[in-house]
Amino acid sequence: MSDRQADIPVIETRGLGKVYSPGTEAEVIALKQVDMRIHRGDFVAIMGPSGSGKSTLMNLIGCLDTPSEGVYECDGVDVSTLDREELAILRRDKIGFVFQGFNLLPRMSALDNVAMPLGYAQVPNADRRQMAQDALESVGLGGRSGHRPSELSGGQQQRVAIARALINKPPILLADEPTGALDSKTGEEILALFKRLRDDNHTVVLITHDAEVAAHADRVFVMRDGELHEESRSGQEARA
Repeated sequence: MSDRQADIPVIETRGLGKVYSPGTEAEVIALKQVDMRIHRGDFVAIMGPSGSGKSTLMNLIGCLDTPSEGVYECDGVDVSTLDREELAILRRDKIGFVFQGFNLLPRMSALDNVAMPLGYAQVPNADRRQMAQDALESVGLGGRSGHRPSELSGGQQQRVAIARALINKPPILLADEPTGALDSKTGEEILALFKRLRDDNHTVVLITHDAEVAAHADRVFVMRDGELHEESRSGQEARA
């Protein structure tokens, strides 16, 4: 990676805002003037209660929704300049998603679940299986590739989901309450895995309502009433 690439934030928002049903009685201002810079290799938590705006921000960062105002640049690309097809390609290549509910297909093996995104990317079948096996190895599940989700524990299923998110080698891993369905010990193991991924130069963005989970991150942002603040190391909030 060149020095110039290293200097470009992998996620940058400037004045990002989102209003639902503008100009009507149902108008909701979900995000207000959010400024944020996240670099490659950062492990960041975005924390806040339900309704704070963190899910709206996640959807914008993940290119699942479009802002009402402001700028979002993903790995140096202004997403507002992309058409629908280009946006889908950017989402596929730049962002891996991990959800609380794992979202694995029950009739498919762990290997086939992990390999599934490669079909959309038109990767040859022989390459798919090797890449999926490598991804499972990277999350410590190389020996479970033939197991279906029902034959795996919750923590193992989440590892499969993480391997699937990493299969296209995206720079950004976006994890929405990834430990929410797990017991505390298994949750700690998943958070330790995120730290290893950070050490491998992935950018991990963790969405959570849980301060104990957020504390594992290197930087913590707090969402409150649609506004984003970054916590300083002392635990005090500073405007992001």
